[in-house]
Amino acid sequence: MFVIVKLELTGWGDVVAEVPGSARLVLASGVVHLDEQAAVFAAMLLGWERQQKSRLLAEATIEPRMALLRRFAEFAGSFPWRWGPGDVEDFTVSLMSGSSRLAPSTIRSCHLTLRMFCDYLLDVRYGWVGECEQRFGSIPSQVCHDFNTVAHLNDYEGRPGRRPFTYEELQHLFDFLDARVERITRSGRKGAWAALRDAQMVKTCYAYGLRRRELCNLDIADLRPNPHMRQWGSYGAVHVRYGKAVRGGTPRRRSVLTVPEFDWVVEGMRQWVEDARPLLVSADRDALWLTERRQRISVNTMDRRFSWLREQAGLGADLSLHCLRHSYVTHLVEFGYPERFVTEQVGHSYASTTAIYTSVSNDFKTKTLKAALARVYNSKKER
Repeated sequence: MFVIVKLELTGWGDVVAEVPGSARLVLASGVVHLDEQAAVFAAMLLGWERQQKSRLLAEATIEPRMALLRRFAEFAGSFPWRWGPGDVEDFTVSLMSGSSRLAPSTIRSCHLTLRMFCDYLLDVRYGWVGECEQRFGSIPSQVCHDFNTVAHLNDYEGRPGRRPFTYEELQHLFDFLDARVERITRSGRKGAWAALRDAQMVKTCYAYGLRRRELCNLDIADLRPNPHMRQWGSYGAVHVRYGKAVRGGTPRRRSVLTVPEFDWVVEGMRQWVEDARPLLVSADRDALWLTERRQRISVNTMDRRFSWLREQAGLGADLSLHCLRHSYVTHLVEFGYPERFVTEQVGHSYASTTAIYTSVSNDFKTKTLKAALARVYNSKKER
């Protein structure tokens, strides 16, 4: 990535670098503001926003950070050149109070945003220290330190209730989805087509271990054959083009192979693609999953649909759509697939990340231990 840097010689012979987000680029010289403090703070936010955009960070990352800084400034009743560590501590207490108490991971994210913003203000390349000293006689400081922020101690900070589905829960969910399609079809009411779509989307999410965005952004062209299993036709693999991106990067791609234990998904995909989906002529002819209005189904819509289906099926509220991905990883491990294969199937960069998703059953642990005992002690007897 290349960043354009403008160099300017001052009267003292010093070199001033103007990088995206510097004070000289966002504050107009010679302008008298009616509310100078508010104007400078707005310019700081604009400067940090430009700096983040220069790093190619997404709007979905930048906008919540800007909103948090405005919220913190309103809570503290002051601007960054007056902030202190006590403001962070009081703000943290407010986030942990009441019925809307935030999770530790969310509070840690708030602390990280405040720390990064203060680092930006203190960076001499941006010139905010000089501007604040000249205008207000006070300069910003780093208000977040190791003793007033949440430490990242665990690899996984999700809710304890979030876990993989058991085999019984998965079977119950799939039976409910199939019965719902049959019931609506027999009644002659509207909704059988959408019910079939919902059922196949949930099954596909599990059978390939997909993230929600990956699932919703699949196209017909992403369905690929496996030359070793010609009987599966075009359903031997799924090409994921909208995988989770690294920060500032583009979506990562991968191919997820259909595994024999989940070959039941092939018949369902064939029914959807070849029989059900063609019933609607889509405005988006490439999208695999459509709404009744012939548009690609969104992630938010799918989240709402799954929450309703899970409730109707009588399953726990902590079992989200993403838990199906955890189930996929866990069950591949129980089926005996190598760690590297599982990691590549789900698109993780590190095996340690895959390990967080894994929660093998007690039955699997017992079988593994029995196999180990038999292998060790039988070999001793043979000696």
